[in-house]
Amino acid sequence: MSYQVLARKWRPRRFAELVGQEHVVRALMHSLDSGRMHHAYLFTGTRGVGKTTIARIFAKSLNCAKGVSAEPCGECSVCRSVDEGRFIDLLEIDAASNTGVDDVRELIENAQYAPTSGRYKVYLIDEVHMLSRSAFNALLKILEEPPEHAKFLLATTDPQKLPVTVLSRCLQFSLKRLLPEQIVAQMRFILQAEHIEFDDEALTELTRGADGSLRDGLSLLDQAIAYGG
Repeated sequence: MSYQVLARKWRPRRFAELVGQEHVVRALMHSLDSGRMHHAYLFTGTRGVGKTTIARIFAKSLNCAKGVSAEPCGECSVCRSVDEGRFIDLLEIDAASNTGVDDVRELIENAQYAPTSGRYKVYLIDEVHMLSRSAFNALLKILEEPPEHAKFLLATTDPQKLPVTVLSRCLQFSLKRLLPEQIVAQMRFILQAEHIEFDDEALTELTRGADGSLRDGLSLLDQAIAYGG
């Protein structure tokens, strides 16, 4: 069996498994449980702090076969397919490589059609600040008049580059850099689960290099394991 990097193997699949970002999780869980969901969300913050992970969990919560819930079952076909990256009604778009207006128009056309197997079509647009001006203008149209069956989750490391017109149509959540002790605690949890011996001082050193990003911290941990600790 091929080795799976730690950040992917241990990606949270439930809100309860997320490290940090309690203010964001609390608000999203409340909106799901109360049934008051916005049509567009914007997650901002540095790399590796949970933006796309939160978006995927939110998509699962919206579409779980057991109903809209802040605690999706994790067992139905929808939950499993989201976890495995093959849920047909969750469309992930990397704006860094799909920057043009034609890409956004294709998204808009797709959004008009009803979901294939879920309750909602969820569009996750990562690094949304990379879109061109004309692409933003096209995106703005669907954010102004979104289909009832569509939700838009935008993620960016650079919100200052987003037009005010787009910002004003999204519910915004700013994700914080993780504290060193949060990153160390998660590293310790993973290493114990993987039955790998470790030294706390070494974890502290790795955390300094992570600079508040759990994904970067786990990447450094992967390297340390590869080099034999």
